[in-house]
Amino acid sequence: MKSIVWVLVIVVLAFSIYWFKFRTVNGVESAKTAPLKAGRNSLIFNSSIDTLMTAYFDLKTAFVEADSIMAKTAAQKLSIVARGIKLDELKKDSAGIAESAVMQLNDIKSNTESLIKQPNLKEMRQDFRMVSESIYPFLKTIHYSGPTLYWQNCPMAFGEGKEAAWISNTAEIVNPYLGKKDPEFRASMLHCGETKDSIVAR
Repeated sequence: MKSIVWVLVIVVLAFSIYWFKFRTVNGVESAKTAPLKAGRNSLIFNSSIDTLMTAYFDLKTAFVEADSIMAKTAAQKLSIVARGIKLDELKKDSAGIAESAVMQLNDIKSNTESLIKQPNLKEMRQDFRMVSESIYPFLKTIHYSGPTLYWQNCPMAFGEGKEAAWISNTAEIVNPYLGKKDPEFRASMLHCGETKDSIVAR
């Protein structure tokens, strides 16, 4: 009887050791094959986002200079770059990241196309506000990994109490809505605004 008990003890012990090792190995393997965390995007993807932001900053500069021709040229470039961004690799992430990014990128495209069609700087700046408000959450969604950017706001971009925001690659406030050649303020309101948030690489 004692020998049977000992045999059972040995069998249970052996099974326990095997199960523990098997679980550990599988745990390591699972870690190796698990989808990449959100934000660990490819170099190609990150490069396309850098190009998008370069085009956006060219557009911002055009509004600072109050140059409608420069603005349309920059907007056309921004539109081309936005249409070329591939979001397929975001599908590996969870929590609807890919779906949100697709909707936000579509907003960027449509608002940029609308901007290109506008007849004057005032209307173009309204669409620039919408482009900015589309890019800002897009960068958050895709876990932007470039240099630090700044989300800035002017409380009177379109008149008293009519605010608008933009993205800057410097902490200095250089207002694209009032710019250097505003009909009322000229360049005196160029630095009107404040930084509301920063977009830091994750």
